[in-house]
Amino acid sequence: MPRNPERRTQLADAGLAVLAEAGARGLTHRAVDAAAGLPAGTASNYFRTRDALLGALGERIFERLAPTDDRLEPLAAREPSVDLMVDYVRYIVERLLAHPELPLALFELRLEATRRPELSEILARTLRQGFDGDVSFHVNAGLPGGAEEVRLLHFAIDGLVLDRLTPGVGHPYDVDATAERLVRRLIRDS
Repeated sequence: MPRNPERRTQLADAGLAVLAEAGARGLTHRAVDAAAGLPAGTASNYFRTRDALLGALGERIFERLAPTDDRLEPLAAREPSVDLMVDYVRYIVERLLAHPELPLALFELRLEATRRPELSEILARTLRQGFDGDVSFHVNAGLPGGAEEVRLLHFAIDGLVLDRLTPGVGHPYDVDATAERLVRRLIRDS
């Protein structure tokens, strides 16, 4: 029986909502069915194992976080510079914080992957593909720095987003200004 891609997407989105709200312990095929408003057993027909479900959620996170052409085109028309890099990073942080369930679900997946070798393989592959795509984009856009700077930006952005979405340092700060300082200090030191 062929699988319906729209149904798979519906289930993955419901799974992300469950994962972000209830954590990995609350994520079951049955909970995904309920969140999607579908009959019991639907999620297990699309994702046979828990690792398959969790892996599909990781892939869906990156699909939903993909940038939009209407925002990328004006940026791509500009000359490569540190200022342009700042604006790209601000846009990344904006997308992450606009949909807090997505980075929260990804943090949950990463923690769960430390205890589940099969999920670790699936998620590591997804994260590597995303990182490689980011490096390729960075290099092709002619932005300053290279793969190591992209890696360090990943680390910095993950920390910034984690701080904003969880109990953080407890002192107010401007996210855009912080993103700009991260980029400028990283590029200055590279």
